[in-house]
Amino acid sequence: QVQLVESGGGLVQPGGSLRLSCAASGSIFSIGAMGWYRQAPGKQRELVAAITSVASTNYADSVKGRFTISRDNAKNTVYLQMNSLKPEDTAVYYCNAWVRPSGSSYSDYWGQGTQVTVSS
Repeated sequence: QVQLVESGGGLVQPGGSLRLSCAASGSIFSIGAMGWYRQAPGKQRELVAAITSVASTNYADSVKGRFTISRDNAKNTVYLQMNSLKPEDTAVYYCNAWVRPSGSSYSDYWGQGTQVTVSS
């Protein structure tokens, strides 16, 4: 069993910062790409940022220059540093990872989601 557990969401004022964390646990052989998605009410889930196993990154245009994705392979953890937050960043943020469990093949895994609310 592989689990992704997110933390770090909350309420923040416009212009503020938050750092999200997502730790993968279980019987893991290796982890490929990891990423963060978000879903606002009434909208489709969208990619926010992604990072490969060799730390190549890509970002949605709406967050470039404000958000930074990083990972700690030793801890099987991915982070999302969010700065200069805007009300339109309000959404449930989901962690995603391409994981190869021990004795199995790669599969797509999702966290349970963490709420980020940007409001004054």
